[in-house]
Amino acid sequence: MTTTASFLIVVGFDGSEPSREALAWAIDEGSQRRGKLLLITAWNKPALAWYPAVLETAAGEIAAEDSPEKAAETLQAEALKKAADKGVDATGQVVHNNSPSSAILDAARNADLVVVGSRGHGGFPGLHLGSVTTQVIDHAPCPVLVVRPKAT
Repeated sequence: MTTTASFLIVVGFDGSEPSREALAWAIDEGSQRRGKLLLITAWNKPALAWYPAVLETAAGEIAAEDSPEKAAETLQAEALKKAADKGVDATGQVVHNNSPSSAILDAARNADLVVVGSRGHGGFPGLHLGSVTTQVIDHAPCPVLVVRPKAT
């Protein structure tokens, strides 16, 4: 039986080191399977909770901090470039969502595989699995691969 559908890999990407490792794994898998990647980058700061930090540089110039949405867009653009550099077809969604796990799970409805890092930027670095990863593992409609950091 032949099919024209490509193997779809959803990747949760927030710029953390574990998510960068997950992206690298997904790019490699996508390359081997001639698959397609869908990167999900969720940001969740309410509009009124972010006030740009205006900083004066050492040279006396004024610099403003990027908004959470702009930071997410920049992270995702860098990740999509990495995939393109390896010849892997990739698209992305930057999602304003209070629940990154919900954004990943929504995208996973049509996926063959979800790849996530073991944890993201959360506040409990001692945990082996972060809350987003746990939610994705528990509720994904397809297989989930969790990429852990390499042992040092």
